Amino acid sequence: MNNPAKILIVDDERVALKNLEYIMKKEGYEVVGTQSGSNAIRYLDEQQFDVVLTDMRMEKVDGMQVLKKCRERQPDTEVIMITGYATLEAAVETMKHGAFSYIAKPFKLDEVRKAVSEAVSRVEMKKGIKRLKERAEDFPGEGGIISRDRAMQKPLDTARQVALVESNVLIIGEKGTGKELFARSIHAKSKRFEHPFVAVHCGSFTEEKLADELFGHEKGMSPDGPAAKKGAIEEAAGGTLFLGEITAMHLPVQAKLLRVLEAKEIQRIGGTRSVKTDVRIIAAAEQEPLEAPGQAPFRQDLYYRLNVVSLHLPPLSGRKADIPLLSYYFLKKYADALKKPVQEIAEEVIGLLTEYGFPGNVRELESIIERGIALANGDTIELAHLPEHLKELSLKTFRKVEGKIPSLEEQEMTYIKWVLNEAGGNKTLAAQILGIDRVSLWRKLKKYGLEEE
Repeated sequence: MNNPAKILIVDDERVALKNLEYIMKKEGYEVVGTQSGSNAIRYLDEQQFDVVLTDMRMEKVDGMQVLKKCRERQPDTEVIMITGYATLEAAVETMKHGAFSYIAKPFKLDEVRKAVSEAVSRVEMKKGIKRLKERAEDFPGEGGIISRDRAMQKPLDTARQVALVESNVLIIGEKGTGKELFARSIHAKSKRFEHPFVAVHCGSFTEEKLADELFGHEKGMSPDGPAAKKGAIEEAAGGTLFLGEITAMHLPVQAKLLRVLEAKEIQRIGGTRSVKTDVRIIAAAEQEPLEAPGQAPFRQDLYYRLNVVSLHLPPLSGRKADIPLLSYYFLKKYADALKKPVQEIAEEVIGLLTEYGFPGNVRELESIIERGIALANGDTIELAHLPEHLKELSLKTFRKVEGKIPSLEEQEMTYIKWVLNEAGGNKTLAAQILGIDRVSLWRKLKKYGLEEE
């Protein structure tokens, strides 16, 4: 380990202290040990620790006092309590004051290793979120695209390459994945960057209105007014025309667009004069146009004209590493816009967002963060500020898995695993929470093959 986690171990029993020091050093951690709670508090003033592993009952200054002082002086440090007097009330009390885990004596060495490893992982996650927050506050992105996930590297690389050529581009991706953002980025890096970028979303218009929007009309040919009008293709002369939702384009309009691409000229509606065009087209769709179910037929010849180079954008659920970064990027954006002093997102919120499926993709995440800022009373977005359907995900619920309703045994196994995890692997505490004795718990663990978990 290049930068090993630093652990403070506190136990007034010398043999127990030396044993724990030996185990943790063998795991590769940097270890500081003391038999005194007073010394532990002094160390917390002098040094930064990732994890504190402390005995509960000690003379003069006990583990609870060490825990409270640690929360005051090093709030990002995780504290694991060890006690020979395990009770449910004591466990609840330590958790209430911010302990990460609670281990009862006599403990197994694997229990301690697991608890410390999980605490270190949580500290690393918090450090990572802080780094992401710092990056997000002044993240340049690439043409406004915020990403650090590997799943985005291929489309980003393709976008960089295709920006330098004149080929038409087809971008495939779910709603809210950033198709227009990619199109704008390609335009900004192309030789056409000084000319217009014009966007038309085909699904927003009827057939007649879409034709008028794209090709324009001559004087007296529109019920909206007597004047002639340039269409989007003419407006984008020398630049880029972005066509969103192309699978909603009607066949007659597709035929007219194909002629523009082949002849590089356009006729306004009601006109007889052809006008030369110089425009690059970047089209976008949620699915491959030739395969999109429930849509009007799409011409193959037009498809191949548009799909010279294709980009496939992953959904947000497929680029989970970007969720914390994007969350803090939107936090900064909307905290400034709404003039609210919100600077943080609770760890539980980041954890929940990272696990969420995001059917609305980046656009949905942006909306969730904006809502959180609007509802926050302090400086942090908490679980209470999330939409109801997200808050419900933080509760344990019965749900179908792969279309199958789980059996009672499957639910029991899942619940026991969850309680064990919440109890930090402490089987005595888990048995108390479950309302059964330790032998009964052992039988159930053996039944479900969970003995080593």
